[in-house]
Amino acid sequence: MADADTTPSGSPSEGLGAIVEKPRAEAAIGSLRSEGVYDDARRVEPYDEAHVAIPVVAPPTATAVSDVRTVKLPRRVDDLGSVLERRGANPETIAAAPSSWAVVGDVVLVDFGDVSVPGTLGPSARETVAEALLELHGNAATVLARGGIDGPRRDPSVTVVAGADRTETVHVEHGTTYAIDFSSVMFSPGNKAERARMGRAVDDGERVFDMFAGIGYFALPMARAGASVIAAEIDPDAHRLLVENARRNGVADRVRAERADCRTVGADATADRVVAGYYDAFEYLDTALDALAPGGVVHLHEATPEPLFPSRPIERLRAAAADGRSIETLEPRVVKSHSAGVVHGVVDARVR
Repeated sequence: MADADTTPSGSPSEGLGAIVEKPRAEAAIGSLRSEGVYDDARRVEPYDEAHVAIPVVAPPTATAVSDVRTVKLPRRVDDLGSVLERRGANPETIAAAPSSWAVVGDVVLVDFGDVSVPGTLGPSARETVAEALLELHGNAATVLARGGIDGPRRDPSVTVVAGADRTETVHVEHGTTYAIDFSSVMFSPGNKAERARMGRAVDDGERVFDMFAGIGYFALPMARAGASVIAAEIDPDAHRLLVENARRNGVADRVRAERADCRTVGADATADRVVAGYYDAFEYLDTALDALAPGGVVHLHEATPEPLFPSRPIERLRAAAADGRSIETLEPRVVKSHSAGVVHGVVDARVR
């Protein structure tokens, strides 16, 4: 293996590579990192049509791989600016390039901003940056520009900027597999910790009502933990992926995916735990609390001005429960920043 101090950035370096089927690449990388054998100094690269080569410093013992062999993989470049400079981008493009992006499955999601605003990248410069991002993330296949969110169902808008002409991917996160189509459904990388937390929150055999299930953001990790989940999703594209993802994760028998308004589904639901994972879920609190068994827990999500969190969602819970019920606040949490001065927060509360 070439020495890190003498091998130029981006040039091939010989060393061990774990050969893994492409759909398993992200999960394998996470497992190799946990095992302590993943080589951060080199990039993941396609090995053949069906496999990728993942750099490792020693043969893995706890991660399933197809093979381990000596391969030449490019050295990892330090940052996007270095890649753009090496690719001959002009200083203006380098200065205006985004400072952050998200890699979900084999898709790179980038917010390039409004092209009409001075100082933002034009179409040609965006393509230059996107090609550099594909080089920076060797296992990525597509770069998508994120647009706005429209309508009551929060339909997303994305544009392929570079790479494969598709908007679908399969993403593995904390052992849960999500099939996603970014052109038709939302997926927030910033909610990763909350999705994992919900998988830890439930006990085996718990009854859960997920009021706004989407593609299974919370329903899947909870079902994988042993819960029985009624998952309501009114959008047909999201519902289709919800059903597919329940099968992918081997929990189709524990996820009852209902393509219907959550108020209709909730009328016949009895749950130990209700997940209200929608920014305006307070408008549906009557449905949530009516479905909740005595002593059950509700998880209320809300987009709240920072000075009003958690007081506003707590007061909304108390007002909804005023008719003969009481609220015990368990844990308010900020999931992420929603926009300037506004947080995406969650309040957990026990209802008696």
